Amino acid sequence: ITLFKFQLYKQSKTYELGFTASSRACSEDSWFKSLFVRKVDPRKDAHANLLTKNEESNLYKIQFHNVKPECLDAYNKLCEDVLPTIHADKYYPCELVGTWNTWYGEQDQAVHLWRYRGGYPALTEVMNKLRQNKEFTAYRKERGKMLLSRRNQLLLEFSFWNEPVPREGPNIYELRSYQLRPGTMIEWGNYWARAIRHRQRNKEAVGGFFSQIGDLYMVHHLWAYEDLQSREETRNGAWQQEGWHEAVYYTVPLIQHMESRIMIPLKASPLQ
Repeated sequence: ITLFKFQLYKQSKTYELGFTASSRACSEDSWFKSLFVRKVDPRKDAHANLLTKNEESNLYKIQFHNVKPECLDAYNKLCEDVLPTIHADKYYPCELVGTWNTWYGEQDQAVHLWRYRGGYPALTEVMNKLRQNKEFTAYRKERGKMLLSRRNQLLLEFSFWNEPVPREGPNIYELRSYQLRPGTMIEWGNYWARAIRHRQRNKEAVGGFFSQIGDLYMVHHLWAYEDLQSREETRNGAWQQEGWHEAVYYTVPLIQHMESRIMIPLKASPLQ
């Protein structure tokens, strides 16, 4: 019995020593790993409030409509008949910023960008009023026959970008869309707040936005160029400016996916 008790004592001590060593190793391993965990400073405000122009409270809606190829001309004519009417009517607190067809990128696609001055209340007001508009109801019904699919996003504008304003043409437009890694929007904004000055000399910067509803952590940059050759020369020129390569170097790792569309404005677009 005494020998049996002694063996149990030895086993318990061995287990205790092993457990202590294991615990110490886990603790040291956790401490070592903590050195490489990215520390995030606590914030007392939403990311959107830190990045956007709070005093203006502009809300944007971007629409992507994939049109049946045989219906594209009729679709464009329908939009040109109806959308400018809503844009010009002060009864609706919204503005048509631009309307385009995708030239290079997803084919037979229309892109519309609307601005709502006054934020979500203005958006709700417009939606409620349009439900009572028989012409718009007929437009939506006819439009539905021409579409393969559609999607939209609600956006806010970055504080350091220009607000999109009507411009004369002819121009082509590039919409560059970036899907960011979740949690990196502030970091993206910090780098682009410094980088945007390298892309404003030829007035090619039209607007910069980030999503609030729809696909999240999405960024859209809208650029204007005279033609594709002008685009090539302007983009190459940016690499000759001190600081541009650094902005690209630090923002590329934040991107999960990116897409570029070259777009042609419709006749009714304020951005020509």
